[in-house]
Amino acid sequence: MRSIGSKLVVGISALLLLTSMAVAFPNDQQALSNQVRKELVTLPYYGVFDNLAYEINGGTVTLTGQVVKPVTKSDAEHRVAKIPGVEQVVNKIEVLPLSPIDNGIRLRTYRAVFSTGGLYRYAMGAVPSIHIIVDSGHVTLDGVVSSKEDSELAYMAANRVPGVFSVTNNLRIEGSK
Repeated sequence: MRSIGSKLVVGISALLLLTSMAVAFPNDQQALSNQVRKELVTLPYYGVFDNLAYEINGGTVTLTGQVVKPVTKSDAEHRVAKIPGVEQVVNKIEVLPLSPIDNGIRLRTYRAVFSTGGLYRYAMGAVPSIHIIVDSGHVTLDGVVSSKEDSELAYMAANRVPGVFSVTNNLRIEGSK
């Protein structure tokens, strides 16, 4: 009788331990994700003309996106590598080519988008919620806006900029998946 009771206690303890590990793992992943995000958005040269994203798979963090300055790419990798729990960083961030023409398009697109309607509010703060990526005259809008109307306004404003070949609207609506 005693061996059945002790086996039952061991079995229940093991089940509780496994359950707590299963519940703790997503929290650890969420904490790691929050820390990676914090490190990326606080990079000194990260701004409206850059776009950074990441994926976490266990202890491996894969960085993606586009940046204007090479130092932003290397700083992102170095900062993320120092986070406890990160075992490896795969840096797939693209450094956009230097181009005076693209720089002009960036500035004109910035003015066009953030002076349209009420979109100026998305330019406020240390890291604007709309990012403008320009690569060889092709514009990509990325980030988060509060409504579909704001997304369409930004898209139309970017489409009116002289010298732009195409506009891709990757703006996501806040609260939607």
